[in-house]
Amino acid sequence: MSPDTGTAGTRRLRLDIGYDGAGFHGWAAQPGLRTVEGELACWIGRIARLGTDAELTVAGRTDAGVHARGQVAHVDLPADVVPAELERRLRRVLPPDIAVHRVGRAATGFDARFAALWRRYVYRLWDERSRPDPLLRGQVTAVSGVLDASLMSRTGSRLLGLRDFAAFSKRREGATTIRTLLDCTATRVGDQCGTVELTVRADAFCHSMVRSLTGALVAVGTGRRPPGWIDEVAAGTKRHGGVLVMPAGGLCLEEVGYPGDSELAGRAEQARALRALPRTGAAP
Repeated sequence: MSPDTGTAGTRRLRLDIGYDGAGFHGWAAQPGLRTVEGELACWIGRIARLGTDAELTVAGRTDAGVHARGQVAHVDLPADVVPAELERRLRRVLPPDIAVHRVGRAATGFDARFAALWRRYVYRLWDERSRPDPLLRGQVTAVSGVLDASLMSRTGSRLLGLRDFAAFSKRREGATTIRTLLDCTATRVGDQCGTVELTVRADAFCHSMVRSLTGALVAVGTGRRPPGWIDEVAAGTKRHGGVLVMPAGGLCLEEVGYPGDSELAGRAEQARALRALPRTGAAP
């Protein structure tokens, strides 16, 4: 088996993908529903003559209506499938709301999900100070009041590091809500009348976590909640009823970060381990 193959007789390929999420019921394939994975799996299966849909593994399963510029997936296909030809043919047949930017051979140890170091999302907001651009209305959420981006950043910084984000998540059976939040900053793009962009980066995200974080920071940024309220919310061990889950349309997966090729396999093995918080009083 060559170093860039998947299972015996196949080769692992990496796909870099973008999509407008408005017309999809999320990433994950679901019977009877239009999804990003469903479209890609169907067309890849046809092009590669698999006789069935391809099986893809994705860096982050986006919810219904969420967009992506920098989504990453991998697929194991027969070794005679030429990446450049697959890329060319996908561009011809895919609907206009999906774009495959690149198809290439994956490095040894690459796993789109488990080898990722971090995912970066941006949530875009218009407030009463913003000058809305009608052409971008499908990628931005409007909120009432005026957002204090600097206050949102300072408040978001209180959540950085390894912690349990159960208060900001929809819990899934058997899944942990412990994550490491690396960045959480808000900026107003352009001038004082621009779009407010909340950038959130973490090793991974729980279901609805980014939209819940945004809802909490919007409440602080508009003055409806004091900054200290975020500490009260974060201390909870179950979903906080006072946190609004923002609409999906303002959220976009912008980028997924991976280590160097020599570290891919080690990172994947580490990420498969169940996350846990350090025990209180444990030795450093």
